[in-house]
Amino acid sequence: MKPTIVIVGRPNVGKSMLFNRLTKSRDAIVADMPGLTRDRHYGHGRGASKPFLVVDTGGFEPVVTEGILHEMAKQTLQAIAEADAIVFVVDGRQGLTSQDKIIGERLRKEAMSRGIPLALVVNKTEGMDEAVVTAEFHELGLGHPSAISAAHGEGVKQLIEDVLTHFPDAEDEPNPDHPKIAVVGRPNVGKSTLVNRLLGEDRVIAFDQPGTTRDSIYIPLLRHGKQYTIIDTAGIRRRGKVFEAVEKFSVVKTLQAIEDANVVLLLLDARQEISDQDAHIAGFILESGRALVVGINKWDNLDDYTRERTKTEYDRKLHFLSFANFHTISAKDGMGVTPLFASIDQAFAAAMAKLSTPKLTRALIAATAAHQPPMNGLNRPKMRYAHQGGHNPPVVVVHGTGLANLADSYKRYLENAFREAFKLRGTPLRVDLKQAANPYADKKPQVLTASQERHRRRGRIRSKKMYS
Repeated sequence: MKPTIVIVGRPNVGKSMLFNRLTKSRDAIVADMPGLTRDRHYGHGRGASKPFLVVDTGGFEPVVTEGILHEMAKQTLQAIAEADAIVFVVDGRQGLTSQDKIIGERLRKEAMSRGIPLALVVNKTEGMDEAVVTAEFHELGLGHPSAISAAHGEGVKQLIEDVLTHFPDAEDEPNPDHPKIAVVGRPNVGKSTLVNRLLGEDRVIAFDQPGTTRDSIYIPLLRHGKQYTIIDTAGIRRRGKVFEAVEKFSVVKTLQAIEDANVVLLLLDARQEISDQDAHIAGFILESGRALVVGINKWDNLDDYTRERTKTEYDRKLHFLSFANFHTISAKDGMGVTPLFASIDQAFAAAMAKLSTPKLTRALIAATAAHQPPMNGLNRPKMRYAHQGGHNPPVVVVHGTGLANLADSYKRYLENAFREAFKLRGTPLRVDLKQAANPYADKKPQVLTASQERHRRRGRIRSKKMYS
């Protein structure tokens, strides 16, 4: 399971900039204004030797006892409770402050009581001597401070690698014998009711109140001789609507359950409009690369007009999930539930499919013949061959020349072409491009002798006379 790394510090020290740098995104708003981040942001860490989740928090001011700053402090404390490692960010240009000392003491006690790593990071140190800028922060007693510049990326790579050394290497399950299915969605869409229906018994509490499920529950299931593991998760509520501390803790558990699953069953409520939060959950599943089945619950008692309008809305707002099977169901009455297993088996098989190199290469040749890649300057990218680079999700590695600036739209075209060629229904597919090395890149230019240089000049003179 991916470790969760939480970024903590007082306002305006560059936490959101560091979050964007680690996730290679712009998900967190960045501005030279304290207190801009108020809710927590969750993202996938990218570019490190090991996978991880990273959490950005608002400015931490634990001494404030009321108002928005107090609520932000509560959010930060809850993020710390979820952390597998803590990154404490301070401002190298402002120096050590009394607030840093208070936060540092609190984080040190938390890290020691739970036995988790705590890294002290001095940000905004570009153009400054590392030994000088970090000297006063040794007073915090949190080990050797790391000098970085989140804005310019200096020292960030080494920082995250040092933190990740405390965690074992992620071991990919080479051939899982049965699918693990995470049932996710907004609160009160019927996840626990559906799990009970799938199991054929009241195994988990189902109640008409958002937030009944607080943790991810792993339940084995044997159906028609096939083994499954059902993961019932807490509802992922929009961050601004998360109030109870115990419910906040469930968010990371749900995201980790998605990472741990082979197939995700995304449950939506047919009686409610598709929200940004539904799209956010779907985007996280897609980014995680998990196979997907979509269930539209509470379909019973809807009139024909409402059903048609709902289907149109889903096609429009969730078009990026076109690779997945959609099912209209009623978890309460059992309508349409049985076909879910067929789609789950299909998605699991597609996610774990083994794709041969010759067939992949032939599919690549057919795709490029039908639609050539766009020109890159004066040259057109050339794709030589393809092979499989992983599964869950399937990864296709394409080798060639001129691939460095290939348009994302063409990569999506290749993904769809491979998915169609191998009939991979229910799983996302990723295409990695490998640029062939230039054999002349390290070759030194030839140094001509004086005689060779004279011969070259004579040839140029003769050429000019010939064409003049």
